[in-house]
Amino acid sequence: MNPYLGLLISYLAGSIPFAYLAGRAKGVDLRKHGSGNLGATNAIRVLGPRIGGLVYLGDTLKGMLPPLMLGPRVDSPHPELWAIGFGCAAILGHVKPIFLLGKGGGKGVATAGGVFFGLAPIPALIALAGFVITVAATRYASLGSMVAAILLPTMIFFFHGGLTPLFVISCAIGLFVIYMHRSNIARLRHGTEPKVIRKKKTEATTT
Repeated sequence: MNPYLGLLISYLAGSIPFAYLAGRAKGVDLRKHGSGNLGATNAIRVLGPRIGGLVYLGDTLKGMLPPLMLGPRVDSPHPELWAIGFGCAAILGHVKPIFLLGKGGGKGVATAGGVFFGLAPIPALIALAGFVITVAATRYASLGSMVAAILLPTMIFFFHGGLTPLFVISCAIGLFVIYMHRSNIARLRHGTEPKVIRKKKTEATTT
């Protein structure tokens, strides 16, 4: 397979706006509700954990499948490098989806996670664990995403032989994920960041 065709297919796969489609199926435009972001977190917040979980799965698979399925088929002496490129193209599609005219995409966390589940499963699982623990402790999905973005390249460094191309790309993607959360960082600093799941208020009784 021509590697440039693989890049195009990966970008188109990443451009499938699962959050937008799930919202529309419920009569909701997620760009106008919650954080306005077309990602799994906003889908969970607005549409509920069941539908949001399906969005997360879809966003993860569209990052995982292109490197796994297209990488081995590429006509190149370095298919592993093209597999990384296919993953990056899928992330770009999620952030700048052509099916939404390049606007209103997500922040790329679930799709980036899918890429590395395919290319570096153990570091990706550790990063996912860091995300889950952080969200469970704080209920801030944005903070969990940034923790995972830092953990992932650190674990790839240890598990995949140091300064490899995969490590370099994971650092770049980690920095990109943190950059995409710059507004969340500002809200975290000011205490206005919405939590992914709010605890129900209970009435306190006094005696």
